[in-house]
Amino acid sequence: MVKLNKIYTRTGDDGTTGLVDGSRLPKHDARMEAIGVVDEANSALGHAAVALAQSGYADDLFRIQNDLFDLGADLATPAADGDDFAPSEMVLRIVAKQVAWLEQAIDRANDRLEPLTSFVLPGGSEGAARLHIARAAVRRAERAMTAMAAEVRTNPQGLAYINRLSDYLFVLARVANRDGTDDVKWVPGQNR
Repeated sequence: MVKLNKIYTRTGDDGTTGLVDGSRLPKHDARMEAIGVVDEANSALGHAAVALAQSGYADDLFRIQNDLFDLGADLATPAADGDDFAPSEMVLRIVAKQVAWLEQAIDRANDRLEPLTSFVLPGGSEGAARLHIARAAVRRAERAMTAMAAEVRTNPQGLAYINRLSDYLFVLARVANRDGTDDVKWVPGQNR
């Protein structure tokens, strides 16, 4: 259980921040960048959920927001020697079940849609536009996480989760565009 009585601690005034294991890193470290961009993506999802409150998909987005907090905790917990990234009572990790849920959600949403015959531009309805913003933030988070993974061992399930999430948000944006009928199609070279 998390208990926050005091919001500021002054411990980061020196440009470092603490990890779950008690170690400290510079705030510009690749791990901290990944954690920060996951937080930005989570905020974008919250913004999208407001627009989708009546759609039935807001609950899925709230579930994903919770998973993104799990992902942040996972990223903030350095892998110990021999760590197989299995969760424990003291260590929170993204697990295959969370990735599988996203894959099933993608399949359910995609079953409603006609196959694409063109790339789509980010937009259409307000809900779809917000989902595209969230999708772009998730893709940025994925880039930050893979940069982190190039430097330190990173949970492969966390990488799979963030990869699937951008796919889910793309499909859900199409659903939010009246099952793709309001998608804005890309017309290559239209304005030449």
